[in-house]
Amino acid sequence: MSRTLTIAIILFISSITSAQQTHSFTLGNDDFLLDGKPFQIISGEMHPARIPAEYWLHRIQMAKAMGCNTIAVYIFWNYHESAPGQFDFKTENRDFAEFIRLCQKEGMWVLLRPGPYVCAEWDFGGLPSYLLKIPDIKVRCMDPRYLSAAKGYIERLAKEIRLLQCTKGGPILMVQIENEYGSYGNDKQYLEELRKTWTAAGIDVPFYTADGATPYMLEAGNIDGAAIGMDSGSNEGDFAQAAKRNPDVPAFSSETYTGWLTHWGEEYARPDTNELKKEVEFLLQNHKSFNLYVLHGGTNFGYSAGANASSPTSYQPDITSYDYDAPINEQGLPTPKYFMLRRLIQQYTHQPLLDLPAPVPAIEIPSIEMHAVSDIWNHLPAPMYSPQPQPMEMYDQGQGYILYRTRLIGHKSGKLMITEPHDYAMVFLTGHFIDTVYRDGGKWTIELPAPKPGENADQNPILDILVEGMGHINYGQYIIDRKGITDRVTLNGMTLMNWEIFPIPMDAAFVSKATTKENTTASDRPGKFFKGEFKLTKTGDTFFDLSAYSKGVVFVNGHHLGRYWNRGPQQRLYCPASWLQVGRNEVIIFDLHQMATEPISGKLTME
Repeated sequence: MSRTLTIAIILFISSITSAQQTHSFTLGNDDFLLDGKPFQIISGEMHPARIPAEYWLHRIQMAKAMGCNTIAVYIFWNYHESAPGQFDFKTENRDFAEFIRLCQKEGMWVLLRPGPYVCAEWDFGGLPSYLLKIPDIKVRCMDPRYLSAAKGYIERLAKEIRLLQCTKGGPILMVQIENEYGSYGNDKQYLEELRKTWTAAGIDVPFYTADGATPYMLEAGNIDGAAIGMDSGSNEGDFAQAAKRNPDVPAFSSETYTGWLTHWGEEYARPDTNELKKEVEFLLQNHKSFNLYVLHGGTNFGYSAGANASSPTSYQPDITSYDYDAPINEQGLPTPKYFMLRRLIQQYTHQPLLDLPAPVPAIEIPSIEMHAVSDIWNHLPAPMYSPQPQPMEMYDQGQGYILYRTRLIGHKSGKLMITEPHDYAMVFLTGHFIDTVYRDGGKWTIELPAPKPGENADQNPILDILVEGMGHINYGQYIIDRKGITDRVTLNGMTLMNWEIFPIPMDAAFVSKATTKENTTASDRPGKFFKGEFKLTKTGDTFFDLSAYSKGVVFVNGHHLGRYWNRGPQQRLYCPASWLQVGRNEVIIFDLHQMATEPISGKLTME
């Protein structure tokens, strides 16, 4: 390379660097200080992993038009490292660094919430399921095996965000350490170790923590020198609690709740908007910084939805939609709540109102004829042997389905108990469907019938147990939550031994292979694949109506829309326009129970 060319390259790089203005963001006693001046954070939260990348800019512009000056961003560790050391920050909507750069281009600051644990109603709270292969793993503490993995994630993630800090010319103002730790544990050494790891990796912006506004949570979850986030900070009493914890750093409402989550079997959560208005008005009147959780929720595509549990025998899986009754709905449209907040923010900040970006159009798709083309039984992988059942994580599988098979020797009928089924099990005897066992409630026993007259009772019938994992618990004391059969199976108290185990990831590759024309053979058992084709002259967002089906998952043009369940409340799954195409499109349904073929269609709205 010539000396002239080398000098030109150096000057070009220098010009780019100088064009990115650096900023200081520091913690005063009461205020956040941007370049030495008080700065009120008015933030709206959204998660790149829950939004197709094609819509990132639109959602950021919606936040800006509402009056926000900041975007809060959760990063989900398990979305970027599904296997040890295998990181992905580029495919699909995983390039969150580009999302942050889009925020900067729109003049928005960023609060980064990278975990390693985040909660967020996301599978395992963002922790990777490969940790669960370690039988006695302890998470969110100084367990060296967990900590080693968490440090590896932090050090790798820091490479993506180091130059995006405001001190380096980027938009990131602060980085959160862990999340709501005071609700879970009290290992302050662990929190300090995380901060030390971030600092050593080049993160030099201020840190903050986020906890409930109660004395014990703040004491256990906040660390000295970190700003105090409160989930939520709603009144003077909450901020007084923060001042008692540390009067020398600013406090803010790190999660002001705009809505709430919904579990399968519940009605959609739609909390009182007047309470939200009251809280936000208090924050604006008193010049308190805050983050709206969430401004836009998006969708738990694929198997990303998490679950809650209030006891060892309770289980509440989250629906696929993360609409959250948020100001910007699942499809990206403004709601009345959006316009209320927009007016309120403008009233107190006196900033000129910006025009909203044009909405993404929605389309209806007429009835799509579906065909039963295959089933799971004709596409089982090679089995693995185990003396007793083991969870799917032991087979390097974190999501999907798993089949357990054994022959009955001794007892052939009676009380079959699965301890514990995580999360939804279907029991078959000699190919005949017997019953389901659902994890919630601890009722894990069903009756295996005696052989019918004329059947050979001396034979050893085959027992099949097909288990669906419905999302790892993401919050609380029961987050060590392996999937499949987690302990044992007994029949009339006898432990059943010698199992063949078939991991079934039920991902796009598996589904495509199982439903190609060469592989379209089916039995008369439940567990069927249904396939349909439709043509479009134009694309748009749509909601596929699965109300005629029972329980399963849907793929459109190879994209996994998520789970559906006739238990409700959700009956329609969101499909972004970017996953459709002009001309031929393909939809594939895998349903655990459905035997009859029914058409489906695309609707304009979620309800």
